Amino acid sequence: MTDKTHYRKAFDSPYLSAADIVDPVVLTVRRVVLEKDKTKKTQDHFNTAYWEEAELRPGEKLKPMILNSTNSKAMAILSGSKWIDDWAGLSVTVFVDPNVRFGKETVEGLRISKATERPQGAAPALVEQGDAKAKEGEAALRAFWEGLTEAQRQTLMPRLRGWKTVAKGAKP
Repeated sequence: MTDKTHYRKAFDSPYLSAADIVDPVVLTVRRVVLEKDKTKKTQDHFNTAYWEEAELRPGEKLKPMILNSTNSKAMAILSGSKWIDDWAGLSVTVFVDPNVRFGKETVEGLRISKATERPQGAAPALVEQGDAKAKEGEAALRAFWEGLTEAQRQTLMPRLRGWKTVAKGAKP
């Protein structure tokens, strides 16, 4: 993990890009839709994945991801279905491949693979937040938990008992 800023962050995009992903991250598909390019650079339509997770890192909104042909094929294989409507609920690892061919160039690009173990690989930032909130006490832990999506709660459920124990012992 780095606190440095990628040069491509200056070119704000409505979509997830290689500049956004520092380490491989496990994400859960909320839905995939065929939609018109939001950059308004083209009239093209793309398979676009929206995620259950709200943030990529604390305070950084998670953007939808355009699923190019390669990533759409990966989703079909991982889900066992060629229908984008069936991909909801699928957990995948999103990572940066430094050797993606784009025309005649080799560039960094996002790729999708089978989800790695959760929650360690899924949302380390959420685990850290939960650890911190538990140390603050029961009210802080409750507020944190209520702010999570259902998918995030399911992912973090194995940690909840330990957090509750820590929260009960915390000094207000």
